[in-house]
Amino acid sequence: MSETRTLDVREVIPRERHPRIFSTFEGLSAGEAFVLINDHDPAPLYYQFEAERRGQFTWEYLAKGPEEWQVRITRT
Repeated sequence: MSETRTLDVREVIPRERHPRIFSTFEGLSAGEAFVLINDHDPAPLYYQFEAERRGQFTWEYLAKGPEEWQVRITRT
């Protein structure tokens, strides 16, 4: 597997965050992952993934704040 990509959305305006995250996810092949870096718990994003991509991803917290949250999102 190649090196895990990182997507830091802390400087991205909020309305562009989810589209950019989903675009990054769509660019993954099965088994590939990226690490999302955010300034808050991305739990709402998790629920959106569950609604729209159920069974297509895994979600692993790597850091849980308080200032930086990191989640590894893998395409299954």
